[in-house]
Amino acid sequence: MITLTGPGGVGKTRIAMRAAQAAAARFTDGVHWAPLWPLQGDQLLVAAVCDAVGLADHSARTPVAALCEWLADKDLLLVLDSCEHLVAACRDLVGDLLTAAPGVTVMVTTRQPLAVAGEWITEIGPLPCTGTNDALTLFTERAGTAAPGLRLADPLNADAAALICRRLEGIPLALELAGAQLAHRPLAQVVERLGSRLDALDGTGMPWTPRHRTLRTAIGWSHELCAPLERLLWARLSVFRGTFDVGSAAAVCADGPLTSDGVRTALAGLAAKSVVSREGNRFRMLDTLREYGRMWLAELDETVTVADRHAEHFVGFGRRAELGWLGPDQVTWYGRVAESYVDLCTALDHLLGSAPARAQELSAAIGFFWTCCGHLHEARDYLERALAAQAAQDAEGTARTRALWALGVAVLLQGELHTAESLGRECARTARDSGDHDAVLAAGYLIGLTHLMAGRPLTAHTVAGQVLGPPPDDPFDSAARLRCHLVRLFALTALGRLHEARDAATVLRHGCVERGEYWSRSYTDYQLALIELFQDRPEESAGHARAMLAAKRRIGDNFGIALGLDLLAAAVAAQGDGASAAQVYGSGQAFWRTVGHPQRGTPELRAVREQCERRARAAIGDAAYAAAFQRAAEQNPELLLARILAGDF
Repeated sequence: MITLTGPGGVGKTRIAMRAAQAAAARFTDGVHWAPLWPLQGDQLLVAAVCDAVGLADHSARTPVAALCEWLADKDLLLVLDSCEHLVAACRDLVGDLLTAAPGVTVMVTTRQPLAVAGEWITEIGPLPCTGTNDALTLFTERAGTAAPGLRLADPLNADAAALICRRLEGIPLALELAGAQLAHRPLAQVVERLGSRLDALDGTGMPWTPRHRTLRTAIGWSHELCAPLERLLWARLSVFRGTFDVGSAAAVCADGPLTSDGVRTALAGLAAKSVVSREGNRFRMLDTLREYGRMWLAELDETVTVADRHAEHFVGFGRRAELGWLGPDQVTWYGRVAESYVDLCTALDHLLGSAPARAQELSAAIGFFWTCCGHLHEARDYLERALAAQAAQDAEGTARTRALWALGVAVLLQGELHTAESLGRECARTARDSGDHDAVLAAGYLIGLTHLMAGRPLTAHTVAGQVLGPPPDDPFDSAARLRCHLVRLFALTALGRLHEARDAATVLRHGCVERGEYWSRSYTDYQLALIELFQDRPEESAGHARAMLAAKRRIGDNFGIALGLDLLAAAVAAQGDGASAAQVYGSGQAFWRTVGHPQRGTPELRAVREQCERRARAAIGDAAYAAAFQRAAEQNPELLLARILAGDF
């Protein structure tokens, strides 16, 4: 374990990045970066690390246990960036990981050591202001960007630049902020203003350490040089824990003198002053600068008001995501929900205390997205907490029904069929009581899917038929109706009614393609691949399996990818290519490990797997099959998937 310590703004993250890049070749399983700066508390710490190492656990184990098992045989470097606000939790987690995973090296950036046995501490100091004068080099680079016409080589300017570097003690963040100000102030004025005292800028009178005081002086000075509306935006933006886009900034921060257009103008000004940085079409504020903004937000007495607006914005975000699920923006919404993960959690935490009904609505809206894409534990946790909080108020209605449905799907994917069945019945009861037909369909999907997973396809077909009603009906009338059609399709295949199943799958797939919908489309390809395999057309089966994999990859659904790889391996084996089948089966095993389950799926897939694995073994022999399977199972799952989709094997 290596710990990089030092004051805020000294460059610990950049040094860790360079060190990780230099060491990457030494680790068989690569370098994995977990940014912890967006986390408000330790609740999402393990989830952040699971994301970093590619684990999307679907089991009912504790997340720590799943993570330890996942890393037990790995040879990798794990970087935990910005741990100072989570020292105790990080100490416990790192202790567990180092014990369970002897091949894992952990590098931590923090303002204080974790005090873990065997910790190797390296203190990161500021850039030198003499000798090589790295501080002056950095300041010159930033000044050149902000004021291209400024000639720092001139003697007077050079002396002024050197003085700035000394006054800022070589702290990189302070130098960047000072360099950015040259776009708005002459160099002489920058030098003069740097002599002002921190307590004159922030009025706190707190006893900062010298370097912390220097950094706070530079931040406070940058704050003073911002336009009034830029300062107001800086304070209000501190409510965002993760990255944010312009639209979210305007929705949350526009109020009073700061209009929506004013937010855009002020945001550009803050970016020019290095207070926020651009990451594609999104923005990020460094935690040190966000802390300063939060201090001013409290001074303005807006902490609660802005947190309320932030939470309400993400409730609206969740509504729009649900409405956009069945349509051409479906993949985009999966990406947007993933990008906003930390802020969605922040909004839910706030709403659980202030507005449980809103928390229930938001958790229900995003629960299915999270369940599909690697945040199943978090989906279940927030749904259970929101339902419990709102139950205290004896609430019923549509939001509760939707939350029960989303929780049931999460529980089902964790393999708890009895609990899922119970939730499905409760969901159906509340749906009938509220008279919400779409909720009745949602309950039917959950109950039908539970029967499918339990090996009761006839019952699943009956349930789907009951809630869908007599034909003809439009499968694309709503997301819940479409999912019920999928249940009926799965049941038809499992019952051996293959011609009916093929016709139904073809119609559904065509409708999905027309609408740009990928989640349901992937499962129609899954069923078509099974049907082709049952009807002895393995080449056509492989084509549908690859189409399923491509769709699941766009959404980021590892569970679906694992299912698709097993089906593709079966199709390849049925074509007589035992070596390729072993490799694809092995890559499927690698993805099954990322979701923390052995091979799963509806019962009919199990027989297909076993039959086709016997074919592959017979084609190349047990020893060759085992060797090819193991090589693939131990490789990077994402790289393997890319090769498979590219047709490498």
